[in-house]
Amino acid sequence: MEFDILVTGAGPAGLCLARALRGSGLRVALVDTQAREALADAAFDGREIALTHHSRAILQRLGIWDRIPDEHIAPLRDALVMNGAPGPAQTRMRIGHEHGGEPQLGFLVGNWQIRRAAFAAAMAAADADGRPPELFDACQMVRVGTAGPDSSWAEAELKDGRHLRARLLVAADSRHSLTRRAMGIAADLHDYGRSMLLCAMTHEQPHDHAAWEWFDHGQTLALLPMNPCPVSGRPRASVVLTLPHRDVEALAALSEAEFEQAIGARFSHQLGPMRLASTRHVYPLVGVWPRRLVAPRFAAVGDAAVGMHPVTAHGFNLGLRSIDALSEGILRARQRGLDIADATMLRRYERTHQSTSRGLFMATHAVATLYTREDPVARLLRRTMLGLGERLTPFKRVVAASLTGIA
Repeated sequence: MEFDILVTGAGPAGLCLARALRGSGLRVALVDTQAREALADAAFDGREIALTHHSRAILQRLGIWDRIPDEHIAPLRDALVMNGAPGPAQTRMRIGHEHGGEPQLGFLVGNWQIRRAAFAAAMAAADADGRPPELFDACQMVRVGTAGPDSSWAEAELKDGRHLRARLLVAADSRHSLTRRAMGIAADLHDYGRSMLLCAMTHEQPHDHAAWEWFDHGQTLALLPMNPCPVSGRPRASVVLTLPHRDVEALAALSEAEFEQAIGARFSHQLGPMRLASTRHVYPLVGVWPRRLVAPRFAAVGDAAVGMHPVTAHGFNLGLRSIDALSEGILRARQRGLDIADATMLRRYERTHQSTSRGLFMATHAVATLYTREDPVARLLRRTMLGLGERLTPFKRVVAASLTGIA
């Protein structure tokens, strides 16, 4: 079977790319290991995505934003960064919405809700915007590649023996992309030796729609404000706890009551009693920087293009920028009568996206490394940095611009 574009991975990145290309006349196919039912009705996975204003604009343009229920969109008004245990010695930096010139810095939306909305938008029945992509669900690819630099096709073989060909192959299958690896592209992997435990919890004290990033001694805690619990009406937030993997496993294995007590204690009971409001999920903490994003008739987008450390919450925002840049290049090439896998266009996409993401990736890696070290020099340095940041309003405006995505 022949297509113009073959996308591996029907997660948010792959679905957003397919939606961006609807109405172009291009024949698009998506391949994913999950069944169609699981893709359409994505389950809660613990991850709350901090979306910038720019990302919201992209999702609105793609017809995805309006498919997300309002109750699953929480405003992110302010951000609070803390270092050390509560008390006089703790240093804090507050980035307020006023520093970004907007009523809120951004928006928090569950990853599962984005997946559902993106699937609905991409796979909607044929209309004025064109036909939906062809979906090969519950499929595993056993081979991908091209015949060479001058080949007119990228090829893929599915485990069930079917063969697919496309003018352009796009990897959107996670930061550990098997498609990218199969194309011979190496990546620098930063394994931080820790794992994250994610869940939703209700609590007694209000969060005032402020996100916390708390670098405590021996642990990193994040609190992402959600809308109130629809059942109890109590304040609710996504809790992200980063610890060595063995400690995360031990916490995840606790009974519900034991877990609630343990998390409350780790937050030094600052939010009052905390109650579990979701399932618990554990993810290894790994950053990935691919050395290339393109090859003949191939490009990577989303996490397959840049696998960010979540400390800045910019992973999906960068993924949307990659989709925006690649889809624009593809559509421009088509309008000009060029090959949609034109090598010059693909190299331009690579330069654009790596330029956009390199500085943030390196800065995030440096921050994550510094704030997980426990030696006296590191503790002194991060106290000093946060203290200076709290006093420098221009610096806060720069950070706020980064968070809003308006800069």
